[in-house]
Amino acid sequence: MKELEDLLGKQNVKYNEPMSKHTTFKVGGNADIFITVASLEKLQKVLQILDYKNITVVGNGSNLLVKDSGIRGTVVKYIAKKFNIKDNEVVVDAGITNARLASVLLKQNFTGFEFAAGIPGTIGGALVMNAGAYGKEMKDIVQKTTYIDLEDKKIKTINLEEHEFSYRHSAFQNKKCIIVQTTLKFEKGNSLQIQNTMNEYAEKRRTSQPLEMPSAGSTFKRGDGFITAKLIDEAGLKGYSIGGAEVSTKHAGFIVNKGNATAKDIIELIDVVKKKVYEKFQKNIETEVKIIGD
Repeated sequence: MKELEDLLGKQNVKYNEPMSKHTTFKVGGNADIFITVASLEKLQKVLQILDYKNITVVGNGSNLLVKDSGIRGTVVKYIAKKFNIKDNEVVVDAGITNARLASVLLKQNFTGFEFAAGIPGTIGGALVMNAGAYGKEMKDIVQKTTYIDLEDKKIKTINLEEHEFSYRHSAFQNKKCIIVQTTLKFEKGNSLQIQNTMNEYAEKRRTSQPLEMPSAGSTFKRGDGFITAKLIDEAGLKGYSIGGAEVSTKHAGFIVNKGNATAKDIIELIDVVKKKVYEKFQKNIETEVKIIGD
């Protein structure tokens, strides 16, 4: 669309774009149109051009599985990454990565975000999923969030309670919207201690998770009263594979792409894991990864 190209630059408007380039699973069919938007002003103009219709929003693609059939309409990746620090609050754009924000906060001696430094996504994605690790979640630091409602075309701001945070859940999962900015609150800490904690968490991830292989992080949610990965392991599923998809031999809670997986392989493997765990333990396990596409 020439209007989009004129607004964003041709390099930021791609047609029949493989979503395998934009997800950490490295699988997925083509998006009809894939656009990258770097400011709220341009995002609003984009939405006017598209009339707010047939829009799929993605962040870093780190908790996403796109079907082999791809995505119809327009995929919007919002990459605005400005931040503003005032007292102990940080107002930050949704497109900044968790790793980048962790680096910024470290320099300011702010503690409270160490848990998210190694989560390979954006702040926007972390809000949608109420991302968490090591006993902390986004709900512990969020003050308010601003988003564009794609239904009524208005910019709205909600307070902490209105996020409806729970385990790997937020109100955004039930909204058709684009998160543009959030305000986070931190306490001052000791930079050496903050760095040491981040290093400790990074080492734990490196030794316990299959970071060397394409995945979407933890494929399954924590169970209610049980450890999902432990049940998958005890069901004898470590190393079980379908096509190029495999239950990680390093961490049973991860499904990985051995290099030639299709989304179909991964989805079928997810279904097999769910079925076998239920047959053996009568426990229903849920996926954490979001599956999208037509």
